Amino acid sequence: MSLSRIAPDYIRAIAPYIPGKPVSELAREFGLAEESIVKLASNENPLGLPPKARTALEAAVGELARYPDGNAFDLKSAIAAKFGLAQNQLVLGNGSNDVLELAARTFLAPGTSAVFSEYAFAVYPLAVQAVGATPIEVKARDYGHDLDAMLAAIRPDTRIVFIANPNNPTGTLAKPGALLEFLEAVPESVLVVLDEAYTEFLPRELASDSFGWLKRFPNLLVSRTFSKAYGLAGLRVGFAAAHPDVAELMNRVRQPFNVNSLAQAAACGALADDEFLAESVRVNSEGMKQITDALERLGLPYIPSYGNFVTFHVGDAKALNLHFLKNGVIVRPLASYNMPNSLRVSIGLPEENARFIEVLEAVLG
Repeated sequence: MSLSRIAPDYIRAIAPYIPGKPVSELAREFGLAEESIVKLASNENPLGLPPKARTALEAAVGELARYPDGNAFDLKSAIAAKFGLAQNQLVLGNGSNDVLELAARTFLAPGTSAVFSEYAFAVYPLAVQAVGATPIEVKARDYGHDLDAMLAAIRPDTRIVFIANPNNPTGTLAKPGALLEFLEAVPESVLVVLDEAYTEFLPRELASDSFGWLKRFPNLLVSRTFSKAYGLAGLRVGFAAAHPDVAELMNRVRQPFNVNSLAQAAACGALADDEFLAESVRVNSEGMKQITDALERLGLPYIPSYGNFVTFHVGDAKALNLHFLKNGVIVRPLASYNMPNSLRVSIGLPEENARFIEVLEAVLG
């Protein structure tokens, strides 16, 4: 008898998350030189590691024989000071994915449900299914969150609503006023998980005062990551800010030492590197225009994006993706999001964006 048969049905039903193709894998598959490959699939920061994060990493290497600070005092202190929070409001994660799963493990169980939007981040249904809860997917409006429909979808057994803002992979944005109205209407017994992985790329007038809202809404959790604008995707560090009671429960579930020493040190350095963050936002803004101008010139429809990526629509996304791969450009197919005719491209350096455009132009004639 296969041991898989003794696993719960809800575990066997999970379709595993498929990450972006690594450069090394593509090089092996098509016999390409790794240095010739452009990866624009995983919404990473094309500028690489922040200088102050690199300095912090070098200083931390000598202590790697020791366990990390399990409470991450220095990093929590830096986050609290940067965003006007208290340390007892914070939960750290091995990337923000870990934070989202901690929320699910803390507040969901068989017999409960969670609400999220169509075309939202794939981790939401995975986290819900992994604890045996019922996922409720709400149809999107113009590829974005239909907050009214999500509010109506809340059931008596609903414990969490997931909102990605800006949303991945569509790049859509729920404006601050609409979010505030939603929070005011949601039952106090439902935790709203506001996933702000891309918020650093927003202009000030479109950014929500989400940390300020925590004072009004004890059922709000705000999730952030260091993987995007802060350039630390390979170190896996994220955090949640919430009411102290919520944070305390999640920290009971959190694994000891879930954020390693190097990640903690680098995140402290990245938080202090305001120049790097500003440059990341500038490069992203200019690169977004470079790519969307090309999509418009080539007559390809796309979803206006508030992140560091853009999703565009083509007739045969599978064939076009294969063409990109054979030419050493990695983008993200979206068939797993029920968008089989769409591809997502991350914003890279100017020369990387130009390579993407060159390959796209060639295949379109």
